[in-house]
Amino acid sequence: MKTGYDYIILGGGSAGCVLANRLSADPSCSVLLVEAGPRDWDPLIRVPLFAGIYYRTKIHNWAYLTEPEPHLDNRRIEWPRGRVLGGSSAINGMIYTRGNRFDYDQWAQLGLREWSYEKLLPFFKKFENFEDGENEWHGADGELPVTRPAAWPLFDNFIEAGQQMGLPFNPDFNGESQDGVGRYHTSSDNGGRWSTARAFIDPVRSRANLEIVTGASVLRVVVEKGKARGVDLLAQGMKCNVAAAREVIVSCGAISSPTVLMHSGIGPADELRALGIEVAADAPGVGKNLQDHLNVRLEFKSPKEDPLFALRRFDRAAIAVARALLFKTGPAASFPLQTGAFLRSRRDLAAPDLQMHFLPGVSSGRIRAPFLKTPQGLYEGWGMSCNVCHLRPESRGRITLRNADPIERPMIFANYLSAESDRIAIREGVKKVREIFAQKAFDGLRGDETLPGHNVKTDADIDAFVRKSGASIYHPVGTCRMGVDPASVVDEELRVRGVEGLRVIDASVMPYLVSANTNAPTIMIAERGAAFIRAAA
Repeated sequence: MKTGYDYIILGGGSAGCVLANRLSADPSCSVLLVEAGPRDWDPLIRVPLFAGIYYRTKIHNWAYLTEPEPHLDNRRIEWPRGRVLGGSSAINGMIYTRGNRFDYDQWAQLGLREWSYEKLLPFFKKFENFEDGENEWHGADGELPVTRPAAWPLFDNFIEAGQQMGLPFNPDFNGESQDGVGRYHTSSDNGGRWSTARAFIDPVRSRANLEIVTGASVLRVVVEKGKARGVDLLAQGMKCNVAAAREVIVSCGAISSPTVLMHSGIGPADELRALGIEVAADAPGVGKNLQDHLNVRLEFKSPKEDPLFALRRFDRAAIAVARALLFKTGPAASFPLQTGAFLRSRRDLAAPDLQMHFLPGVSSGRIRAPFLKTPQGLYEGWGMSCNVCHLRPESRGRITLRNADPIERPMIFANYLSAESDRIAIREGVKKVREIFAQKAFDGLRGDETLPGHNVKTDADIDAFVRKSGASIYHPVGTCRMGVDPASVVDEELRVRGVEGLRVIDASVMPYLVSANTNAPTIMIAERGAAFIRAAA
């Protein structure tokens, strides 16, 4: 590692890998990419089914916990985040959804004119390698494969049941309309995961002007006289300072990006002074506006063996993993949450506010599975399940520092269900899942409901079930909010207000949470941010 670069990118996750690729494409500038986790050497990262393992262990996972959530029976909620080159794209479920036109046009209505759906569609298309080829909605010349993996059993039953319920069949959730039931696109191809490290870093690792440093913790961004001059890192147990001639770019995600800013003296001034941190810029919005999708899961017994049941045995799971690694085939070579639906909790809504993910089996959080501890609430039988999450929550949380130690983990207050409208919407989501499973398409396949169970009938019963079992579906955003108002953390071009030469480029800049899984939108934000940086160079 040298003592200085033109650009320093902090965070080698979904956004950081894209930025490193795009900025280092200019051979006249030097780029340093810093990642706290290791390189993505682990071959199991490429095995799609291992996502279920990574979520529930500390392998390549920061394994965050929220503080006790007052509206979820004071439970601490698990927040897995990727701790490896590629970030959360290396451990997620690989579902590729963008959100809908309403999401981004809502951003534009805030005054963010460059962030409308029409303006952003070309940036989505730029990085896509869509299996059906280029069309009005998709690109085919990009680095990231966007595919429909081989279907699992029961997918067709779920799609048929959704249509029997009255939902339209949707062949492309990323196309003209998001409404309906269908199969998801995924960021996978030929039986393997494509993280942003694999798609955007592997092809350019040999660039002479790109250096990648892993296993390095960010201590702070060095701000002098209102300008970001470089960063202090902790690498191999030693503190070092690295200068940035042009810009420092923080791409550490919705949890760590505000944390890095606050430890650098950029945040709510009174809070920072109380911790003994010297204030470089008073930015009250840093760490605020936290949003996430709250998820609940319903489960049903099945009279027929589900396709995941056999993989509960260690020997069969090991064979499936070996097949996926060696031949790119078999049940471990795809992730089973590939079918779902977007729908409305109320007819008067402008766009879907509920999303479902169907699983032809029981979640690894409920079964005795290889590589995992035996869970509480163990379920031993055959089954099938469905997640439902509320897409546009009104509840807002925050990220705050515990103390002035930059290695210490921050406190996460998600504040789920603090808004009554969120409680109503997720309650309706539970009812919608039950309605789908009651359709004829599941006759002969549907046994008793095991979660929450038939004794949960009234609205009060459902609300209690949500409080007891509601969890994150791992989509935190918003803690370095983008806006045109002085209270926003970053401006329309993702520049940090009050500090020159510093940007935040990741999911933390979203003013409103998008109605989708957030990996594809995060990659788009990096693509858009890279264009801003190149234009300013």
